[in-house]
Amino acid sequence: MKVFHVNASPRGTISTSLETAEHFLAQLGTAKPIQIDRLNLFSGELPEFGETAAAAKMALFSGAEMSVSQAKAWADVRSVYERLEAADLLVISTPLWNNGTPYALKQFIDIVTQPGWSFGFNPSTGYAPLLTGRKAVLIQASGVYHENIQPGFGSDFNMPYLMDWLDFIGIELAGRIDFSPTVLNMDVNATKAETLAKAEALALAVAHNGERAHEVTG
Repeated sequence: MKVFHVNASPRGTISTSLETAEHFLAQLGTAKPIQIDRLNLFSGELPEFGETAAAAKMALFSGAEMSVSQAKAWADVRSVYERLEAADLLVISTPLWNNGTPYALKQFIDIVTQPGWSFGFNPSTGYAPLLTGRKAVLIQASGVYHENIQPGFGSDFNMPYLMDWLDFIGIELAGRIDFSPTVLNMDVNATKAETLAKAEALALAVAHNGERAHEVTG
């Protein structure tokens, strides 16, 4: 199984979302042979999608010739997409930032979500996903927000966004793991133990072709 692990936390080894993801991957690796491609979104290897890349995209669509710099920018963008395309399983570990998605994770999504790559379009029927046959696991850590918390303590716009994106490009959600809360928590060690147990159960489910994956999400 080829695994593409996208880490959206800049906190290194002290990141709870990353720690949970590494535990999940370790358990998955004991249950099934895996090959992991890791992308740290805050390491500087994610290409910019700015004026040059945007111009390259428009040149491609219009049939115009790209400049040298545009061709290089587009090749860099394509190389990130190809890592996603090659994966059987996508694992995203991310914090919840300001009720939403870390900017580097949004940048990654904007880079790989291109027409003809991850989705198609028909003027009569609309959008169509092109990355079917793959699965994904979403792992999120939140300092304060958690399910059923009072409205005054925030919202989660990140997980719904990621789940909608996966559906848009055709990747099936095998399960999600939430480590929350990590700050306003009188017994964070118990929450951590429960979260890692969920990661272990989900790893076994994914290793067995996703069977019972829905039973260990949350």
